[in-house]
Amino acid sequence: MLYRWLYPLAKVFPAFNVFRYITFRTAMAAVTALLLALALGVPTIRLLKRRQIGQSVREDGPRSHLSKAGTPTMGGILILLSVVLATLLWMDLTNRLVWIALGTLVGIGIVGFADDFVKFTRRRSLGLTGRGKLFPQFLVAFAAAWAIEHWAAPGTFSTLVTFPFFKRLVIDLGALYIPFVAAVLVGSSNAVNLTDGLDGLAIGAFGVAAGTYALLSYVSGNAVAARYLQIAYVPQAGELSIFCGAMVGASLGFLWYNSHPADVFMGDVGALPLGGALAAVAVMTKQEMLLAIVGGVFVLEALSVIVQVASFQTTGKRVFRMAPLHHHFELAGWPESRVIVRFWILSILFAVLGLSTLKLR
Repeated sequence: MLYRWLYPLAKVFPAFNVFRYITFRTAMAAVTALLLALALGVPTIRLLKRRQIGQSVREDGPRSHLSKAGTPTMGGILILLSVVLATLLWMDLTNRLVWIALGTLVGIGIVGFADDFVKFTRRRSLGLTGRGKLFPQFLVAFAAAWAIEHWAAPGTFSTLVTFPFFKRLVIDLGALYIPFVAAVLVGSSNAVNLTDGLDGLAIGAFGVAAGTYALLSYVSGNAVAARYLQIAYVPQAGELSIFCGAMVGASLGFLWYNSHPADVFMGDVGALPLGGALAAVAVMTKQEMLLAIVGGVFVLEALSVIVQVASFQTTGKRVFRMAPLHHHFELAGWPESRVIVRFWILSILFAVLGLSTLKLR
């Protein structure tokens, strides 16, 4: 929005030429989202308390979590508002890739809101049924996948999938590309949601991953950088850096209130759309497989649940003390703050490993 209004003034005032640079607008989107989250945080928490929208704690969870019952939840609304407003302010409004990312964020955010609303109205820790949550998630994901292939850049968006570390391993999914993209979006959405179990854990790890994809978006949309790194060049993908920058800023702003001990939880209305939006960016930058590395913490959390369920159903035994993985370490005696910081460290290591694959090919 500001890009359209202010950049044309560069013909008269050369200082406004700075608005043409994606790096500048990405930084400003991050700062804007951060300030919005900080400014809206206190009134949002007060509103949630007034409406008595508090967290319900799992009865089978760690006993230390019982004290968190009643903490305001659905704070993810704060993140979504900050990301959307900051992105609209600094993006090029003609860029279809960013609109798809925003649509994915809002669409899955509505699903998350419905899930949290059921928890609130029924005063329980479980919201929508598994099928009731997955069906609308897949609807949004398929819509986003169709838009990426047919609307973002009609006839030019590749259905090829590349793999980290393997320069010549390329698979053309063809007609299977849309179902593949939908599965990536839904999988990432739920993986981030599973990680959201400790104060600041998910939002901290997510901020690192979003920052990584801000950089990947920029190089993917830069023909010279993409050619040098031998990665897919996606015209206009650089503008996605602004969206990722906004997510980083909103994550930091929310972390101000979500750090241990948390004043507010983001709930499914925050965790589900953030995971889906990050996956949409990964797909549109043609770095979808790299998401498994950059988001390694989320992958480990999701795998721990899959392994736990499979083991218990087949052998009657549990592999972990409790799943997701962060609860296993809690029950092993790690203080909550130690689990959080060590998982943040892991998320940084995974991000560095992911970026290193750009040269290790």
